[in-house]
Amino acid sequence: MQSIYSIATLPDLLRLVVVPVFAWAAIRDIKTRRLPSSIWPPLVAVGVVALLLDAVRYAPFETLGGRLFVFQVAVSLLFVAPLAYAFWWFGGFGGADAKALMTLAIAVPTVPHYTIDSTVYPIVEGAIGVFSFTILTNTVLLAAVIPLAIAAGNVAKGRLSAQSLFARPVAVESVVDRHGQLFETRRGYTRTGLDLDALRMYLRWRGTTLEAIRSDPDAFRDPASIEETFDPTDGATTVGPRTDGGIDTDQPVFDDPWGAEQFLDSIETSAYGTDPETLREGLETLVETETVWVSPGFPFILPMFFGLLVAFTYGDLLFGILTVVGLA
Repeated sequence: MQSIYSIATLPDLLRLVVVPVFAWAAIRDIKTRRLPSSIWPPLVAVGVVALLLDAVRYAPFETLGGRLFVFQVAVSLLFVAPLAYAFWWFGGFGGADAKALMTLAIAVPTVPHYTIDSTVYPIVEGAIGVFSFTILTNTVLLAAVIPLAIAAGNVAKGRLSAQSLFARPVAVESVVDRHGQLFETRRGYTRTGLDLDALRMYLRWRGTTLEAIRSDPDAFRDPASIEETFDPTDGATTVGPRTDGGIDTDQPVFDDPWGAEQFLDSIETSAYGTDPETLREGLETLVETETVWVSPGFPFILPMFFGLLVAFTYGDLLFGILTVVGLA
């Protein structure tokens, strides 16, 4: 039997802790689309310890291996980590996704190596050997399968249209238990429809249900019907049951249909970038139809976890593909 220290160096053994933590994070993200920020600092701490142990091993960085180590760590910390922040800033990542990638930039900046039965993993290393970047490219490639899976489901049910790559039709009553965003309005299809988390926030703020709104939309359009309001929460599906609120339709004032501006002005944070017009249009769509196209909010942590697993075992998917087609 191999000694544990013949399998990998101590820093690389420490880095294995990211695997079970990301497995847990992926499962939780699927169920709730919410991750506690407290899971990242311990991984960062482990990464810093591993990095310091490696730095001691390579110091004073005069060898080729030492200089390569400095280069790889610099790319991970000064390129991959800021790139994650930029993705979040421009709306390409959620906050948890950005924190996860920034954590990986610190925890696994260089390629870890594990020898099992004379086979060294990962099998394929990228050209520059920045492991966090390998995980990112693996994640992007694996995430590209998601629209193909959505399209396959739509084609199997005879739905052949441009939007079938990104969305699927669902019963309106089910949207309050889904993640994602509306992919249509009364005027047609859109990539900037109402975020379903924002919809839940609005319903909780008014203390009502989608069913109640659909049963009497004229009453709810009137902002004068808004009396007591409630905690909108963050729109997660895991919050307790929604309650029915009181309705007063005696004051036909519609300067702010649905009370959309009042809602958005009353909350301390953004409702996932929703503006009053998007909220109004989403509500009008939901009260006028029985089925609606929804673009599912797929948790990015899930493909990130699988990208991490592939990186630890096979290695760099992109480099492997480029090698096969003769471009690397």
